[in-house]
Amino acid sequence: MKKIVQDYTKDELADMIKPSFRAKQIYNWVYHKRVESFLDMENIPKSLRSELEEEFTLIPLKMVSKQVSSDGSIKYLFQMYDMHTVEAVLLLMRDTQYHEDGAIKHHKRYTVCISSQVGCKVGCSFCLTAKGGFIRDLSAGEIVSQVLEIYKDNNIPSNHRVNLVYMGMGEPLDNLESVAKAVKIFSDLDGMSISPNRQTISTSGLSSKIKKLGELDLGINLAISLHAVDDELREQLMPINKAYNIASIIDAVKNFPVNQRKKVLFEYLVIKDVNDDISSAKKLVKLLNGIKAKVNLIYFNPYPRTNFKRPDPKDMRKFQEYLLSKGVLCTIRESKGLDISAACGQLREQNLEE
Repeated sequence: MKKIVQDYTKDELADMIKPSFRAKQIYNWVYHKRVESFLDMENIPKSLRSELEEEFTLIPLKMVSKQVSSDGSIKYLFQMYDMHTVEAVLLLMRDTQYHEDGAIKHHKRYTVCISSQVGCKVGCSFCLTAKGGFIRDLSAGEIVSQVLEIYKDNNIPSNHRVNLVYMGMGEPLDNLESVAKAVKIFSDLDGMSISPNRQTISTSGLSSKIKKLGELDLGINLAISLHAVDDELREQLMPINKAYNIASIIDAVKNFPVNQRKKVLFEYLVIKDVNDDISSAKKLVKLLNGIKAKVNLIYFNPYPRTNFKRPDPKDMRKFQEYLLSKGVLCTIRESKGLDISAACGQLREQNLEE
């Protein structure tokens, strides 16, 4: 099988391809000019282009399906060499804004949610990805290529500021080596130049891996999928809590290196009549005492054959208002893509059924 160019940092390519300056040229062709064949790399000798074409591939995955929401969000299904599929989502956070004279005031602002595994081991009861079980980890190149293909499909300039969230299919810290490498590849100034402080790793709370991630000191943002305020409920929602309970997660977060201007994001999926009451809000405030935290309340997105329900907006606001009254920064995530397969794993499940 051919090697995937996007699996390698620029320095690794420089060690593999001689003369070493070719690595920077290849990065420019792949990440800026977005060619799909070495044969198109005009400033590289033809003989070397042919050798590279034999040894490497520039297309480790291909888009097999996409759904476009009325709010501008696009959900992608990508297929890899072994025919397995993963999802990624492009979220339009802000459309282009113009001055009265027609000049651009603000460019579009995007967030891209990317997958790190085919399936997932964590087995959260509310997550559709878990229903298909775990198949395999993605390589760094398969992670990076999701964003590269989305850039291509939407003609996003290589210097455009985009936020990345490792929050698609899979548990990123279960695939820490590939995810950490992807962070470095994304942030290379000769590549996509996505700064680590624009990259967020979202984890279900593998406390020992949070510690390892902290030791790598990548400069990324950390998001914890908490979803419950006591171990009993969290074990029902997230069986992994038996191995990594709330106390261990809070302890790991307190020791995580956080940029002075940043906060650790706690994601709290709100499910009607499960964890949407003020009693839960009070416990959450107590849990986060002493942590530079921001809470992101997320509406549960229903999918076929689930018993969980979407919470009432008034209950979301009450929850938020209580946290704010106690000095905890709290936002309600605006739901996007509700008119398409919004739940993570849903597009893949539909594809497997067809």
